[in-house]
Amino acid sequence: MASAPDPRDNHLLAMLPDDALASWSPQLEPVDMPLGQVLYEPGVRLSHVYFPTTSIVSLLYVMEDGASAEIAVVGNEGIVGISLFMGGESTPSRALVQSAGKGFRLEAAAMLREFNRAGPVLHLLLRYTQALITQMSQTAVCNRHHSLDQQLCRWLLLSLDRLGGSELVMTQELIANMLGVRREGVTEAAGHLQRAGLIHYRRGHITVLDRAGLERRTCECYAVVKREYDRLLPQGDPG
Repeated sequence: MASAPDPRDNHLLAMLPDDALASWSPQLEPVDMPLGQVLYEPGVRLSHVYFPTTSIVSLLYVMEDGASAEIAVVGNEGIVGISLFMGGESTPSRALVQSAGKGFRLEAAAMLREFNRAGPVLHLLLRYTQALITQMSQTAVCNRHHSLDQQLCRWLLLSLDRLGGSELVMTQELIANMLGVRREGVTEAAGHLQRAGLIHYRRGHITVLDRAGLERRTCECYAVVKREYDRLLPQGDPG
């Protein structure tokens, strides 16, 4: 028999004070998050926030002509829907499941009740938001100044950190949409990494063979983002 989903598989939920997690637990709804599912669209008022456990969600900025580029990824380290408690209630970005898996969702009203108490939950969520803003800022810098090979390495490492494994199910077309580049560019960059023995790519499956090699090959942007998450959200911190 399969075990019941555990909210603590999401690191942010695991860092909540015991009383807050106990209050939320009956309201946390386990959800499947299939590849390509849109959790929210630009300008739409959020009804729920999401806590991925085994899935990864891409936050995308979508242009008027339909082109898109990723501004951040969220996985088991965080929450999707920060605009709800930051006061905007909607956002110009789209949230798209980029790696299928599971998670939990919580109704907006329950989130806001706890946040507005101005206690430990508020401070934890603000620290997470600062870390996410760092990722967004570094993504913009990386996309402007670093090679596609380096961007792909950064993206793979950030994704792996949020999955806890070594394999991603991801087509080159989807990666191209995430990075805002042509598919041919991703094909070439993935080929470079495969010939270097860092990854194995086959029919939408990317297996990382040499993580240390990816870390050596990527730019400084990955380390900047990781240090900020580790500083603001150290594992074992009760919030």
